[in-house]
Amino acid sequence: MTDNISENIDNNKDPVLIFETAGKEKIYRCDTSIVVRLPPNRNALTVSELNGGYMEDLEAVFNHQPKPSQGKHSCCNLEGNSVPEYLKITAVRLGLDPAKSTGMMTAANMKNAAVSNKSFRDIDVTAIVTAGIEVNGGRAGDPASFYEEDCEFEQICGTIITILIINANLPESTLARAIVTATEAKTVAIQQLMAPSRYSDGIATGSGTDQISVISNLESKNRLLNAGKHSKLGELIGRCVIEATTKALEKQSGLCPESQRDMMVRLERFGIDEKKIWSIASRLEGENRRSVFIKNLREFSKNPDVVAMTASLLHIQDEINWGLTPELSGRRTAISIMKTLPELAGAKKRPQSDILFDERVAIIENWIRIVSWCIKNGI
Repeated sequence: MTDNISENIDNNKDPVLIFETAGKEKIYRCDTSIVVRLPPNRNALTVSELNGGYMEDLEAVFNHQPKPSQGKHSCCNLEGNSVPEYLKITAVRLGLDPAKSTGMMTAANMKNAAVSNKSFRDIDVTAIVTAGIEVNGGRAGDPASFYEEDCEFEQICGTIITILIINANLPESTLARAIVTATEAKTVAIQQLMAPSRYSDGIATGSGTDQISVISNLESKNRLLNAGKHSKLGELIGRCVIEATTKALEKQSGLCPESQRDMMVRLERFGIDEKKIWSIASRLEGENRRSVFIKNLREFSKNPDVVAMTASLLHIQDEINWGLTPELSGRRTAISIMKTLPELAGAKKRPQSDILFDERVAIIENWIRIVSWCIKNGI
């Protein structure tokens, strides 16, 4: 088995070859677009509004970053007055035949694309991903942020775009199964980073505008009927998409394991910020200067032990929200964990637990109290 991940994507406006697959698909970057030129006899399944659905004899697939729109977000603001027409215009500008191309759009910068390639025996899989969920990351089932009617649409402000190239002959049903596997893999990458939803206190599963195109080689003698997780093809798809999505998120927005090692970052999805913490901390005993407290809070938040304890407590809260742990039991267990924080943090004295903790209030409020007390009382 071989692995390859490409990060060397040039910023030059002229087409720059950034990767070539085992099947001779050539991946270029040209200013605000990633273009994959395909050899003959390729089929695809794509969510694109340009030749979307199932298509054979595809010649190219592209990922494009349009100019940001001003004012109300509507497809009528795009050149061509619709998404399909805009994609056709973009295809022509890229030197492609709109009738034999498919394309997707995102606000992510093309210089932040990541390419991952993995192979096993005769199977070769390549994923090209751009990713940004810092603005519109969401969890499936979150409250909707807009209602589409008469061509009004939400601005594409983020989005994970995945182009998946498989050097094997896949029928329509296998292409569809590959999309399922790739979508699960994308979610794995996001959840391993604990990326927050912007529409609930849940962990994101993607953005509200994610798109994917899967391409296979009809000339290949290796015809595959299974792209699920139990198959080798499914494994390669999963590993490619996880790796490319993870790298693209880091390049686009700095989302990575290191950026998540911060208590305040973990609390963000529950609507907790410095202002909220100070509103509780200012009512507790100890040093009461806001500037000093905030400075110490920022240092305290990066303590690895504090981050680990925060993660444990938030998981208990998640389990309560999911109905897996009874609320009162979860709160009691969380408080028992919190009581170890002063010693772990090296506080010079111990708090009065019966005053500081209250099983009747939410886990996060109790956590803010003990964190604030520790910071104000000589850690």
